[in-house]
Amino acid sequence: MKIKNILAVPCLSGYYFDDLTAIRAGAIKDGLFYVGIPQTPGFKSIRQKGESVSVILILEDDEIAYGDCVISQYAGAGGREQCFDVENIKKLINKYIKPLFINKELSSFRDLAEQLNKLKFDKSLVNPSIKCGVSQALLDAVSKTKRITMAEVIANEYKLKLSSTIIPIKAQTGDDRYLNADKMILKKALVMPHGLFNNIEKVGEKGEVLLKYVDWLKGRIKHFGEPDYFPTIHLDVYGILGIIFQNNLIIISDYLKQLSNIAYPFPISVEMPIEMETKDKQIEVMKKLIQIIKKRRINVKIVLDEWCNSIEELKEWINIRAVDVINIKAPDFGGLNDVIESLIYCKNNNIGASLSGSSNCTDKAARVLAQIALATKPICVSANPGMGVDEGIQIVFNEMKRTLALYSQRNNLKV
Repeated sequence: MKIKNILAVPCLSGYYFDDLTAIRAGAIKDGLFYVGIPQTPGFKSIRQKGESVSVILILEDDEIAYGDCVISQYAGAGGREQCFDVENIKKLINKYIKPLFINKELSSFRDLAEQLNKLKFDKSLVNPSIKCGVSQALLDAVSKTKRITMAEVIANEYKLKLSSTIIPIKAQTGDDRYLNADKMILKKALVMPHGLFNNIEKVGEKGEVLLKYVDWLKGRIKHFGEPDYFPTIHLDVYGILGIIFQNNLIIISDYLKQLSNIAYPFPISVEMPIEMETKDKQIEVMKKLIQIIKKRRINVKIVLDEWCNSIEELKEWINIRAVDVINIKAPDFGGLNDVIESLIYCKNNNIGASLSGSSNCTDKAARVLAQIALATKPICVSANPGMGVDEGIQIVFNEMKRTLALYSQRNNLKV
């Protein structure tokens, strides 16, 4: 089966583009909007509507496969791709992607994704967002050609064993961190609430607001959670602890110990406690913080997000053991082959891997990640898109359940 034609269609994504630098600096919120001047290149306002470009493959038999080019909510932060212009992305796809892939045989996703990886235009590598969307479409197309699920395609080509159960789902509250946490407890999200603690006001001048929130959350889980519900409390603080405590690693570790004590008996992970202005500085400070935490036997996992936007950077972080868990964010890593190989590399090196898209991805992108999760078995997969909780959880949960049911039925296994 070959690709007959390729369409690039500007679409919306599931959330917004947000200027993290401006928000972290204290941009004033007015309803859904932020007031002020954007500080990150590529932004026209601090909050902009989320956009995507859908890449549609029309196959020889007129079957349709597609994937969505998206960028993370915090475009341009921590070494990420800047906000894109959908019309420009469409032009690049028509100019470079169509000539390469029209009439290509859909025999192997991995081979096609490697060809995409090597593609350059205007003397630079393909944008991660384009690689992400095109590789989604290629995976979908190979799946439909072979008449098996995308998870099975990945498992077959990378010699993996498909999970027999759904992967734990990580959910994100957005700013509505109380009501949305209740939704997560009802739906039994196993990694929660994220919390969007992206400025000092949300964490507290001395971290007191976050401590109080974790105490509230633990009580909520104990009171309303089912007896077998035992989630990991995951908090993303966007480097705010470094700002509050002036990057003093001893004081930060003291604070992390407080968080751990309050969260007990639930395990706790903290994403980006410190964020530096360069990757080299980020590596240096994270490595020291991990050493202090381990020496003091503080029961907290440190999660990396920013400054790890490719498989090459991921290997660098793992090889120097500067992190406990890496958030592998597909729109930042680009091609799904790099995402898959990054997940495998983490597992082979005993580093936790959290698979995510973005609140600003699309329903299609989220479903593809659910398929990847079943094949690669990360510690969790994010509920995307949006910040509504219910919608993202059902998209990812249902995709995994349907896939496992189909696989089990074809292979005479118990569902």
